[in-house]
Amino acid sequence: MKKFESAKRLIIMGLSVIGLLLMTAVYAYAWFHVYYTPVRLRLKFYFNGHVLVLLIYFVLLSFFSSTYGGTKVGYLKASDVFFSQTFSLLAVNVISYFQISLMANWLVAVPPMIEMTLLQLAIAGVWTYLSNRLYYRLYPPRKLLLVHGERDVADIMTKFESRKDKYVVKETISIAEGMETISQKAVSGAYDAVVLWDIPAKDRNGLMKYCYAHSVRIYFMPKITDVLVKGAEQLNLFDTPIFLIREYELTVEQRFVKRCIDLVCSLLLLVIASPFMLLTALAVKLYDGGPVLYKQIRCTRGERQFYILKFRSMRVDAEKDGVARLSSKNDDRITPVGRMIRKIRLDELPQLMNILKGDMSFIGPRPERPEIIEQYKEEMPEFVYRMKVKAGLAGYAQVYGKYNTTPYDKLKLDLTYIENYTVWLDIKLMLLTLKILFVPESTEGIDEGQTTAMKDSTKKK
Repeated sequence: MKKFESAKRLIIMGLSVIGLLLMTAVYAYAWFHVYYTPVRLRLKFYFNGHVLVLLIYFVLLSFFSSTYGGTKVGYLKASDVFFSQTFSLLAVNVISYFQISLMANWLVAVPPMIEMTLLQLAIAGVWTYLSNRLYYRLYPPRKLLLVHGERDVADIMTKFESRKDKYVVKETISIAEGMETISQKAVSGAYDAVVLWDIPAKDRNGLMKYCYAHSVRIYFMPKITDVLVKGAEQLNLFDTPIFLIREYELTVEQRFVKRCIDLVCSLLLLVIASPFMLLTALAVKLYDGGPVLYKQIRCTRGERQFYILKFRSMRVDAEKDGVARLSSKNDDRITPVGRMIRKIRLDELPQLMNILKGDMSFIGPRPERPEIIEQYKEEMPEFVYRMKVKAGLAGYAQVYGKYNTTPYDKLKLDLTYIENYTVWLDIKLMLLTLKILFVPESTEGIDEGQTTAMKDSTKKK
């Protein structure tokens, strides 16, 4: 098994390096045949200088591809890998364009850079297709045995169905069938892995030990306590490991750096986004003559209330009955202008003022309304844990989840962020947020009737 996994990792790494080298080779051609001449750059490069220029491009492309998932062949869908490659190439080529312009002391020609990017995208498409074909020929989908408790398995089965290229659930079995029956199936050789889905902790621990002892791969969906343990600090006080889970609080240094990033980025983005904000405000006003901005009470760190700002995307009388409700997938309260600005996230831009003011941060759990928080707390008392940090414009749950991800799963994602917080994690999530701006799934509303289902599922936790 270890040799199999090592070979798999080497193949993925090899494919990734080949892809990166191909992109860098295209850039090298553009560098030598278009942008580099002593007359244009007014600089003379020797061998080491050229190597440094190409190495900087390769490192930048490696960084962005790794961050956005452009090298995760077999892990992400082929379409997601190509989209990540596209986003990485655009980011690196924009940086490289200004790098070359600085060396030339003027803005160099744009068309060659566009042509280079289009050629790289064509190569990226072919590379993604061939790499995925090779990967799935060598490593077919894993056959899974799903062990479940009383909770309906429809939700998790839908998730696995969406990744048939990687996982196939061959059989589901209830924990009520007994540990002996399940253990025999797990080691029968008919399955590549076992999935433990919402079963009692005692049974889960027993099965995990048994599978581990027999070298059977295990997937399990964590509970809140598992997320807390993952973020625990290991101490070596005695002759046995000790995990420390403490009342979480950002250090003074972390809060200072986080606030500095918020101030600099919000000011910069307000300047850049001001033309788009002006056009959006005009569109909202001209459509129905109502107010441009929409204010709503939300909660941030410690459940402190503040008014969040958004461009209004719904009718003026959207909540005339005073009842708070999440928007649904085909919500008729959303205006045509509102639907458009939601799709491209322009409705969120006024929240830069909330960040500047200090009510929110760029990264953190999304702020909820007080009445919705009270509803969630009745079903999930642990919901208050997510308000240990300042609310954010985007967060871990928005990057790795969807708009219609269940509240319980969003809570686990938010707690993962809180328990593993670093400044680098904030920077990484900010970069990934740029990518999800172009992913429609992250702005979908909740399907009709899904709210009730979500409540029912949280009550069973």
